[in-house]
Amino acid sequence: MYVCGLTVYDYCHLGHARFLVVFDLVVRYFRAIGYQVTYVRNITDIDDKIITRAQENNEEIDALTDRFIKAMHEDCQKLNVAAPDIEPRATKSMDDIIKMISGLEKKGYSYTASSGDVYYEVNKFDDYGKLSGRKLEDQIQGKRVEVVREKKSPEDFILWKMAKPGEPNWDSPWGKGRPGWHIECSAMSTSCLGEHFDIHGGGMDLKFPHHENEIAQTEAYTGKIAVNYWIHNGFVNVINDETDEEEKMSKSLNNFFTVRDILKLYQAEEIRFFILNSHYRSPLNYSKDSLENGKAALTTLYTALRDVNINSDYRYLPDSGDEYDSRFRLALDDDFNTVGAIAVLFDIAHKLNRSKQEAELETASRLAAQLIGLGLILGLLQTSAETFLQQGVESTDGLSASEIDALIQERNQARSDKNFEQADKIRQQLDDLGVILEDNPNGTSWRK
Repeated sequence: MYVCGLTVYDYCHLGHARFLVVFDLVVRYFRAIGYQVTYVRNITDIDDKIITRAQENNEEIDALTDRFIKAMHEDCQKLNVAAPDIEPRATKSMDDIIKMISGLEKKGYSYTASSGDVYYEVNKFDDYGKLSGRKLEDQIQGKRVEVVREKKSPEDFILWKMAKPGEPNWDSPWGKGRPGWHIECSAMSTSCLGEHFDIHGGGMDLKFPHHENEIAQTEAYTGKIAVNYWIHNGFVNVINDETDEEEKMSKSLNNFFTVRDILKLYQAEEIRFFILNSHYRSPLNYSKDSLENGKAALTTLYTALRDVNINSDYRYLPDSGDEYDSRFRLALDDDFNTVGAIAVLFDIAHKLNRSKQEAELETASRLAAQLIGLGLILGLLQTSAETFLQQGVESTDGLSASEIDALIQERNQARSDKNFEQADKIRQQLDDLGVILEDNPNGTSWRK
């Protein structure tokens, strides 16, 4: 599987987080049901936006891209997104890019314009538009298209740009320059996975023209069908708190949120749960309410796992005949229906809670192990219940976990002494700080 990765000139935003989590889930699931997966996710580290940002920052391009690649890896780690097997960079793939452009030139699919720029001639590829369903004659109707007089047709796209003064450049048969964006992915995907592979993924915004252009380049070059399945995740919308209307997340509307912005308010696992609790092809509506709902739901799952001694071994066997395992697989086999898979987790949690109440310890242990095992496939529920439920308390009030435990002991002593007024006062003090106490037969536990 090859997935179009980030153009590294800024921090990851929620839209990036969505595709990172979605395709991480795809890889996790395929491996869980027995497939051997080679996962390639590229990095675009040369681009007009990168050059512009480096100039604005008075920063070397390599320093800029290295900084944001490091930040991307940090965000991925927090979101429990595993590293891909191969992570090619455009600047390290220049030989493959030049080889592919040369091959297209030899086959008559490209031409060199008067400026020295090399273009792909779209009219030469009969199947252009087969992914998006767009016909060539329909593509410029009703749209403003930048007119480049040297192009044979407005739909033609650039393969190699001649270098401008001060820009990074590489030697090529057409002179010093740099590649166009589309050819980078065609070259990296085929060099890593061969001329034909199973899955190509990316955001819905890449379907046209980026992926359409990739097909045209790759299939013209190889003479083979490039990809079996194309997978595109949906857009992220922002719900305006004042109007309650959906807006596409964008910098121009000033409704743009980086992963790091959101991590100041929510745990990384809460963000991951929020992303997965919506079908990957559907729009993802970002709002405070939706994240709060996700936070509450994840808290419910972790609360079920609390105070359970897990002595049971669990291994996901999708064809074992177990009710929950079977339903979990049926959901994810249905176009990666993570909403249905998460519903199975809640059914297990409900039965787990009932087993705890009825002191069925062996059953509770087995269900807790299964809940964690299925959660692993979704990249969820891998933190201890105590750690998750108690994270985030130490904020402006400065109470440490040990100080909370000391107050709970003081409250328990007051209850033992029948000083219920003091016990209630301590409970209210903790409640005001966002600490919820839960009395149970084994003592008192707490969560944020």
